[in-house]
Amino acid sequence: MCGLAGVVNLTGGSVSQPVLERMGAVLHHRGPDDAGLYIDANVGFCHKRLAIIDLASGHQPMTFDGVTIAYNGELYNYLELRADLQRKGHLFRTNSDTEVIIRMYQEYGADCVTHFNGMFAFLLHDAPRHLLFTARDHFGIKPLYFCRTESHLLFASEIKALLQHPEVTPARDLDSLREYLTFQFVLGDRTLFHSIRKVPPGHYQVVDLRGGVLRTVRYWEPSFQVDPYHTEEYFIVELRRLLTDAVRLQMRSDVAVGAYLSGGLDSSIISMLASTHVPGGLKCFTGSFREGPDFDESAYAREVAAACRAQMHEIVPTEDDFVDLMPRLVYHMDEPGAGPGLFPQYMVSRCAASHVKVCLGGQGGDEIFGGYARYLVAYLEQALKGAIFETNEEAEHIVSLKSIVPHLASLRQYSPMLKAFWSDGVFEPMDRRYFRLIDRSGGDQHLLSEEFQACFDGEDLFARFQAVFNHPDTLSYYNKMTHFDLVTGLPALLHVEDRMSMAVSLESRVPFLDPRIVTLVTSMPPVMKFKGGEMKYILKQALGDILPPRILHRKEKMGFPVPLHLWARGRAHEFFADTLLAKRSQERGLIDRKEVGRLLDDEAPFSRRLWGLLNMELWHRQFIDAA
Repeated sequence: MCGLAGVVNLTGGSVSQPVLERMGAVLHHRGPDDAGLYIDANVGFCHKRLAIIDLASGHQPMTFDGVTIAYNGELYNYLELRADLQRKGHLFRTNSDTEVIIRMYQEYGADCVTHFNGMFAFLLHDAPRHLLFTARDHFGIKPLYFCRTESHLLFASEIKALLQHPEVTPARDLDSLREYLTFQFVLGDRTLFHSIRKVPPGHYQVVDLRGGVLRTVRYWEPSFQVDPYHTEEYFIVELRRLLTDAVRLQMRSDVAVGAYLSGGLDSSIISMLASTHVPGGLKCFTGSFREGPDFDESAYAREVAAACRAQMHEIVPTEDDFVDLMPRLVYHMDEPGAGPGLFPQYMVSRCAASHVKVCLGGQGGDEIFGGYARYLVAYLEQALKGAIFETNEEAEHIVSLKSIVPHLASLRQYSPMLKAFWSDGVFEPMDRRYFRLIDRSGGDQHLLSEEFQACFDGEDLFARFQAVFNHPDTLSYYNKMTHFDLVTGLPALLHVEDRMSMAVSLESRVPFLDPRIVTLVTSMPPVMKFKGGEMKYILKQALGDILPPRILHRKEKMGFPVPLHLWARGRAHEFFADTLLAKRSQERGLIDRKEVGRLLDDEAPFSRRLWGLLNMELWHRQFIDAA
């Protein structure tokens, strides 16, 4: 895991070494073990290394035969790829996965990325061919941003590095800000900074250095073409095999590996599988709040740790920690974050970093296997609609009213969501209903100033949502929902995963996001994945037997909730008020001061309204005001 920055001088002039060094300096937290610089006329790379594999000879940027790379990430199948390349006659001078990428590029060109199983973002300079080749992994686990100025093309692992270049001035993108307040992420390749873009997940770019032409190519996307031929038993056996193998591959490291363990289904499965590779006892890390049982699932985590004989390390984030750390965390995030979970994620990562250098987690399990309560809520309404009107909007009935009833106890803690969801628009088309479920603004635009409200075009935002949601391969409601979350919400959560772990120089790995697993699961008939309306049905069938029974049969789902509404009325009230009700916040013309003042006292449990507004203001102060 590392940090990188790259500069291409489009005028043909040389790259400024001091500027490149400044870009790299702000990425030191991503790679404190080593640093390297490469400049070849109008192309320059800076690299900050967190040494995980081949500690002795993995220095970057790395050059062989005129090809130079600056790389962030891990190729988990690098040993297998290396063996294949050796059979083809390639000679290796290091034991690193970095050299494997160079040799794969020499063998396959741009198609090399289709062979990779890992998390990666890299810049590769092919000097003989006058090309710059950049790529990002299938799901966007590792970040890569770019910006084109009048005379330069710039790349970096984090936006703050791009802002060090004298031709880049931070300016907010109001269109993206509207999307953030609606979804708590930005669709597509845009960011909240005008003119700064993301290399999208599953894409590579080729830059012709002689003409400055940039071409972007999608090399992979999750396919929801259903496989109607294999049986449920086949999918269960294959899923177990692939996930077991994914954990085996991701345990490859020359440094200590631990695991995040919340006590939920996903992290528990990963911890149980990983523990079989650590005879001396896997080190696991969890966190909880002391504000009540609704914010503490550490008992479940301890039960799993005991079952796999892990060494358990617990952290208790506090209200004071939140106040002290939030401005710094916004700096590390570069953009407002997707949910308050980033705060405890940082705290647990900081704890883990004092014991290990790599940590495995369960990120992606909800999106792949259907673990969000909103899927059950959506299908409950569909089942009611079908029973009342004797209709079916899907190619096949996935869930009936009779089949879904035994699983409704999972919604006990979501009564506020149910009340809000059914307060308006009942039985509208599927896309309208799911849009309502993921609209984080909750319809509370009264919190915004009248002027800013006037900039919101609800139908335009809905149309952007529809363009992703109504994918032609997703014929079932279930596949439409999980596809949307996989390609939009998941990258936003991975943004948090990357930044909060990298802030403390910790590598975070996510075994569920092995492309083989996602390809298998997205090809399953939806009725198998969501049988009878049971969340994560197929995952439980494949690996439930390795878990303690109390973990397997848990009804409630926490997901590390943060008691934000309690803190806003407690000792942290002054922090919220000083941030949101200050004169400079009011002068932005974005919020209604009186309505936000009421929100501090009236915020509902687990709501995202206050979080979104707080992040928006702290981001302005950190990046826009500072400029």
